[in-house]
Amino acid sequence: MKVEPELRLLAKSSTSASAGGTKKKASAYNVFMKNELAKLKAKNPDQPHKERFKAAAASWAASKENPKNAT
Repeated sequence: MKVEPELRLLAKSSTSASAGGTKKKASAYNVFMKNELAKLKAKNPDQPHKERFKAAAASWAASKENPKNAT
């Protein structure tokens, strides 16, 4: 059974940003988390990523950039 040719066909048919496809716009959450994680890493580079992510998520919950907090 030859699977490799079929796999190549599947790989060619998928759309990706590098293959000329369009990229989805980053959500407010994604933009916030990217910036917040960078700030936290600069502030404390020895802190594990998991802990930085928890802190960033807590900041997002209270952030005015969070659409759920827009009132």
